[in-house]
Amino acid sequence: MSRSLFPFLFALFLSPLARADEVAAPDTALTIHASPRPLAKEAVVADWPRLLGPSHDNTTTESPLLVDWGDGGPKLLWERRAGGGYSPPTVVGERVLFFHTRGDEALLECLAAETGRCLWSFTYPSGYRDRFGFSNGPRGPAVVEDGRVFLHGAEGVLHALDLATGKVLWKRDTSKENAVPQDYFGVAASPLVLGSRVIVNVGAPGGPCVVAFDAASGEVLWTAGKEWGPGCATPVPATIHGKEWVFLFTGGDSRPPTGGLLVLDPATGKIGGSFPFRSDDYYSVNASSPVVLGDRIYISSSYETGGVMLRLETTGALSEVYRTADLGCHFMTPVAKDGFLYGIDGMKAATLGLVCLDLATGKKRWKVNPELAEEMDVNGERRLVPFGIDHASLVRAGDRFLCLGEQGHLLWLELSPDNPRILARTRLFAARETWGPLVVSHGLLYVRQNSKDPVSKKPTRLLCYDLRGE
Repeated sequence: MSRSLFPFLFALFLSPLARADEVAAPDTALTIHASPRPLAKEAVVADWPRLLGPSHDNTTTESPLLVDWGDGGPKLLWERRAGGGYSPPTVVGERVLFFHTRGDEALLECLAAETGRCLWSFTYPSGYRDRFGFSNGPRGPAVVEDGRVFLHGAEGVLHALDLATGKVLWKRDTSKENAVPQDYFGVAASPLVLGSRVIVNVGAPGGPCVVAFDAASGEVLWTAGKEWGPGCATPVPATIHGKEWVFLFTGGDSRPPTGGLLVLDPATGKIGGSFPFRSDDYYSVNASSPVVLGDRIYISSSYETGGVMLRLETTGALSEVYRTADLGCHFMTPVAKDGFLYGIDGMKAATLGLVCLDLATGKKRWKVNPELAEEMDVNGERRLVPFGIDHASLVRAGDRFLCLGEQGHLLWLELSPDNPRILARTRLFAARETWGPLVVSHGLLYVRQNSKDPVSKKPTRLLCYDLRGE
């Protein structure tokens, strides 16, 4: 045998072992239950690339969506064990970006939408510890734009990653660079990615309040604001009077408590207008994002604060239209439909309720916390246990609303100024702190379970349900 054949035969002999070493370890975090239905022939689908959805207002154009799901609820496709945090996923095409923690690491997983399988993951050290004993994980989800993924963790580290590979493109420690002390709940607001700019509510004492980074390089493009510090609300863009503006609602840890709405030119950072609005309570935050309605902007806060409707002038200045005590949102962002605004008013369980607010007058048409009694074992006996939707979230889909209750109830609602009507209901799990908003994309529904289910004993999870209609 020729000596030149030895290397070839040796490599051929070892190649099966090499391939065996390359086989991925079993994904013990994932359980696959079923495959989704195919999309309807005329289905309308959309990505969900950021916290408030494709149009920054908790609405979706997706159709058809399954409304009559029967007693068992929509079909569970897969579930994935989740770490700490409250971030919902974001979805672009066939990829789901899920941001949470694992021990002392922040973890971003890029998952296959229909199966939950991990395509790649990215971790970095995170020593964030919540001041009030809540979860130590991230609050805001990943934001995806133009093939890049942007993460702003609870500790204030901002990363830009390549969507296809997870490779780090750049990073900035916004808290360290700007000497920002830890806010009540860490960094909670998601970045706003607008064209080539990543706009972040940094909240440095004495300024800057807002920083815009170059999306490609991470270089600082502009800074803005000195008087108001951090906030928990994600910024919202809108074009009004033919000009693009960014609306940023601040209000976090500051003495005395300060905050309000800033109107910014996204190209330059120039402040067009501002409006102070904040609870007098030191231990309060502004966490509900602004709702843009033509040339009007509605902002609200809990802590017995209420809401205010503002009008934007052509210069960017703001003028007050009315104030109302009827809809002050704690952290959900209300949703508009046909001249009315629907949102969760209040903070404590005894005062929470879903409100219909007349946008023309600021007066409420009704306030309810739907009774959702469940038959459960209590000390060995079967009893009806009352529940409400409490700190719920809403997504509008056409004329209907999907509602996710704080303790795991999922409902289809028909909301009108006359009364709310439950079209369908189920309970996905029996866990509390279901505070991450719903995500609907490509006919699939994503729900984050934020605490252990005491009935099923299931740990915190990300769940994917089939909501594809025919």
